[in-house]
Amino acid sequence: MSLQTRLMTAVIGFVSLILVIVAVITSALLGGTLERQLEDRLDGYALQVAKWASTVPEQYASIDSLLGVTDPVPGILLAVSSPQNGTGGVVFPDMKGQWSGVSQTLTAADLSRINASLSGRAQGTVTLDDFGSYLVVVKQAPNGVYVITGLPRNEIQNQLATLLTVIALATIGGLILLALTTAITIRVGLRPLRAVAATATRVANQPLDRGEVEITERVPAAEADPRTETGLVGASLNTLLDHVNDSLASRQKNEERMRRFVADASHELRTPLSSIRGYSELSLRALKQQAGEAAIESTTTSLERIQAQSLRMTRLVEDLLLLARLDEGRELVYGTVDLTQLALEGLSDARPTAADHHWNIEAPDEPLVIVGDSGRMHQVVANLLANARTHTPAGTAITLKVSREGDEAVLQVHDDGPGIDPAVREELFARFARGDSSRARQTGGTGLGLAIVKAIVEGHGGHISVDSRPGDTTFTVRIPVSPGGVTSP
Repeated sequence: MSLQTRLMTAVIGFVSLILVIVAVITSALLGGTLERQLEDRLDGYALQVAKWASTVPEQYASIDSLLGVTDPVPGILLAVSSPQNGTGGVVFPDMKGQWSGVSQTLTAADLSRINASLSGRAQGTVTLDDFGSYLVVVKQAPNGVYVITGLPRNEIQNQLATLLTVIALATIGGLILLALTTAITIRVGLRPLRAVAATATRVANQPLDRGEVEITERVPAAEADPRTETGLVGASLNTLLDHVNDSLASRQKNEERMRRFVADASHELRTPLSSIRGYSELSLRALKQQAGEAAIESTTTSLERIQAQSLRMTRLVEDLLLLARLDEGRELVYGTVDLTQLALEGLSDARPTAADHHWNIEAPDEPLVIVGDSGRMHQVVANLLANARTHTPAGTAITLKVSREGDEAVLQVHDDGPGIDPAVREELFARFARGDSSRARQTGGTGLGLAIVKAIVEGHGGHISVDSRPGDTTFTVRIPVSPGGVTSP
């Protein structure tokens, strides 16, 4: 069964059970109350009749003499039994005129049935064929006369029947109204779930396994109110779809980056491979066509070029391998690193490569010791200085600054060059990224320098950022003095 059917069945079933219990309890309480009221009335009449019987001589005690001195109430049953006059009884009609309006004499069968219902008790209930159900009570006078008085129970039964009929009709009407209200309420309440199902179905029909994908389907805002239980499902699905959409966009971006990475790597490797092939063919041709000193000179030149291109290709492959190992969390060997000394050495190495630049350093007098990989941190400093030197014109001032801020060591490389084009700033730390549009690339770099810097810094638990505008570019590296879970040996 559907959820709506199960809920309606449960609600209507429980309400029906409650109404039946209420009807039974109400009927029992009302019936008991009416019975007690009838007993009280009957006791009053029985005492009056018994009082008469106690004042009449036994030989005159009969139903006729009783009727001669009594003003019977409508519907009352009277019977007198004495040893001399025997037993006789009558029943008076009630005000509804079931009979002819005069008293009806009880038959011997009726009297026998009354006697059997009493069975030695003072009170009992008897059902007479022609008159219905009666509550009867027997009283014995001092002279030995028995007087039986009864009142009809038909009124009680009619009231109870009327009550049960009203309760049944009200219950049926109430259950029908409850069913309609419950169905409408549940249908409206479950509408957000149907909207969720419809949205999920539309999303499931979209091709998500290839190409650029954007999930635009969402549960309508009216059906995604997080303040309600069903609306929370819609809001959660929208959150999930947002996350999936962002993940697919990131996947597509990574795929494009990977394709670009493969294309760039292929391009970078094709040039030295082409050079190696060309110089190899040139060497073979020289050995076949020339002899003596000319062949040796030509072959030596070709082998030197082959060696240079091989070294260039080796550096590229080593950089790619380093990035792969850093991505896997490998390659770092932790130890104590004096960042101040490392900065001084890095600046000393960089100064001769660009004597036309102005080199400055700002470092504390005391050693700034961190826990890290000394070789890789030296590579960070060298790459940042090489990047500043390569992409700035002659006369540019380059400043290397080392400081400590709280639990972090801060390394900054600042230059007053032309700055970085905002269009390439977002991809500045991507692999094979170059800022040629704003900085003239003067060397045959592979575009992996800053990507390696970023990987090493993040491998140390740090962060690198760049702030650039014309005349003011600063690369800032922040590294914890002691990365979490790592201590110096």
